[in-house]
Amino acid sequence: MRSLFLKIFLSFWVALALFLVLAILVTLAFRPRNATWEAMRTTTLNDSVAAYEEGGTTQLGQYFDNLDASQHVRAYLFNENGEELSHRPTPDWAVRVASGGKRAPHDGVFFPPPPVQRESRASSDGLHRYTLVMGLPPGPRFFFGPRGMPVPGLIIAVLSSGIVCYFLAWYLTKPVARLRAATQKLAAGDLTARAGDPRSRGRDEIAGLIRDFDTMASRLETLVKAQSRLLNDISHELRSPLARLNVALGLARQRSGSESASMLERIELEASRLNELIGRLLKLARLEDGEQRVPSTPVPLDEIVLSVAEDAEFEAQARHCHVRSDIAEGNWAVRGESSLLHSAIENVVRNAIRYTLEGSTVEIQLRRNENSSGNEAIVGVSDSGSGVPPDALEKLFQPFYRLDDDRGRQTGGVGLGLAITERAVRFHGGRVAAFNRAQGGLLVEIYLPLLAMSTVLKNSAPLPAEQEA
Repeated sequence: MRSLFLKIFLSFWVALALFLVLAILVTLAFRPRNATWEAMRTTTLNDSVAAYEEGGTTQLGQYFDNLDASQHVRAYLFNENGEELSHRPTPDWAVRVASGGKRAPHDGVFFPPPPVQRESRASSDGLHRYTLVMGLPPGPRFFFGPRGMPVPGLIIAVLSSGIVCYFLAWYLTKPVARLRAATQKLAAGDLTARAGDPRSRGRDEIAGLIRDFDTMASRLETLVKAQSRLLNDISHELRSPLARLNVALGLARQRSGSESASMLERIELEASRLNELIGRLLKLARLEDGEQRVPSTPVPLDEIVLSVAEDAEFEAQARHCHVRSDIAEGNWAVRGESSLLHSAIENVVRNAIRYTLEGSTVEIQLRRNENSSGNEAIVGVSDSGSGVPPDALEKLFQPFYRLDDDRGRQTGGVGLGLAITERAVRFHGGRVAAFNRAQGGLLVEIYLPLLAMSTVLKNSAPLPAEQEA
């Protein structure tokens, strides 16, 4: 069936039709046959009176016992004084019905009581009057409930519609759940995520949507990998002429005079910037290809932050700035690659040194945050610059994005440092965000999941003596 609309329509139609058919069949099967019971009531009254008049209490009791055994009908015969003539144990409801009353309201609170038949006639000599009370079998009344409610029909309706709707809901939500899981994986960067089931041959709207999603995901994976491969290939190809350019530059220095020294220095500066750009492009391409895996080795994040701060303090002297680090005590082990994390944090700190006010201080804070998913480390880098426009905060981590092209050319930035930081942090299962400070400047925070102390101790356990030897 190719149409989802027809599946829903026919499923509910079948459920309702099944309910109606089964309800009618059960109603017909358990319907009380009033005409049959009325004929039996008259016959039973005549036979019981004849048995009593011919054989007395003994013969009447035997007749009632045979009637109970064969027809499952409990019968009691009363005279005009309200005495039961078979002298068997008589229930209270039979006495009340014989005297012209009704059953008590509390009879059959949880289970419906069996229906009752009552009929009277005079004796053959006209001196006595007999009253027969019959308790019919409980089957029909039990199935139909109090006041003739179709209890079996209602039960069948609930069960049949529930079963059909359950399988319909399961059938409809199973592919949707697969599609949602694949969408989440794709959004998280897993370009190999697919929602289709190879064994499924559905042709409805949901199956078509899943096939279209898989086609889109395949196309995205192909385009992203092609872009990454192109970027990687171009960067590698640029390294060869750049190396030859550096060799030619060295030879030109040896053969040129002092009048061309300034031009050669300019060439060397631009070649150095191009070499750095190619290195950043290669690193960005490796982070984007998705083929690398995060190492399981614990890395001390506090030592990385301290090392970055020491190197940045030396670099900041050119602008008469300082770099101050504030690291809290505790376990700062994260899972990852030390050099990549060092580069990610260093890019943020160098960016802060580049744009902070001259003579100011760049602050690096390492603190801990507890959330529902566990503990995480927060590396906050703040400067005292002019900040960025609010609409540009999320664009700072895009490749080649710069707020001001003139300022970028003056500082030598090409908009790759923060992009590499964002990719590296995401590679380690973290995230990065930028905020404008109320007192002025920019705050960049790096969030990284911390390892539990038991994991750190397990990975740092000493080797056995035979392995150390």
